[in-house]
Amino acid sequence: MTEEKKSAETLRALYAGIKDDMDRVEARLEEIVRSDNPLIGEISAYLFNQGGKRLRPALLTLCARLSGDGGPATDTAFWSALVEIIHTASLVHDDIIDQTDLRRGRDTVHARWGANITVLLGDHLYIHAIAQALRTRRFEIVDVLADASERLIEGELLEYAVSGDAGLGEEKYFEILRKKTASLFVASCRIGGMVGGAGPDLLRRLEGYGLNLGLAFQITDDLLDFTGRPAALGKPVLTDLRDGRITLPLIYALNKSTGPGRDEIVKEIANRTVDPQTIGRIQKAVLASGAVPMVAAKAGEFIAAAKAALNGLDESPAAKTLARLADFVLERSV
Repeated sequence: MTEEKKSAETLRALYAGIKDDMDRVEARLEEIVRSDNPLIGEISAYLFNQGGKRLRPALLTLCARLSGDGGPATDTAFWSALVEIIHTASLVHDDIIDQTDLRRGRDTVHARWGANITVLLGDHLYIHAIAQALRTRRFEIVDVLADASERLIEGELLEYAVSGDAGLGEEKYFEILRKKTASLFVASCRIGGMVGGAGPDLLRRLEGYGLNLGLAFQITDDLLDFTGRPAALGKPVLTDLRDGRITLPLIYALNKSTGPGRDEIVKEIANRTVDPQTIGRIQKAVLASGAVPMVAAKAGEFIAAAKAALNGLDESPAAKTLARLADFVLERSV
């Protein structure tokens, strides 16, 4: 069994208690992205029929259950679908920026339909999701979605602005992660709590869980860019290096390095040197520096903080699944 299939099987087992809810999410997704425009309909079907981890809808659903009776199932499925659409829109735009041709083992929209159509399709998904949200007149939830979308895009812009800057420190790196990745994890958990009727204290705890889970998720993703296998990930490795993105493995490796070798790596990063030999040499330097276990340990700290936010809720089946999801995020290899 491939690593991708193992991951899918693990998630299916984790989602067993919310299978009906997740099936409703898929139905709502199909309904919301359906379009009379043939091109939008074709691309949307291609995007959303290829699956994915559906982590954010699962978080929203589980946090709704943790907060009480889970709220109306139709509400949970609707908001979960919107969160997944916004997440997918961000990936569509990412693939254009990164010039990535593969995602989840298939052609990206950018590779199949071209950059112009892909930009417009990503814009359409963002606006369509917010428009659907506005029609509910639940402005307190719309605010959460809009704020997360704004922060997500700000994070992408910030990351692009500092690309190639080998002097990037942990503080700025984590600012990027909080905006780019964790913001939608936080929003998923908060919206789930709101749909389920959570009080202020539980909402704060759910947000803390989402924030720490999101940070650990992206750190693990950044680590897999150095240590993963393309066949397992369904996309090329070392794309961060090629794009000049400075991630935690590289930050730690540079902090531990001195002398001419370090200076040469800094120069090559600044010059965006992307030939295979240079990229391979930087990868070897990172792996040899001892940065990998340090990064894994940092991800583990965030997972421990995420699980600590669930203290006192351990008897709830939803809380147990959230804790197991945190372990999955830390241990995943795809």
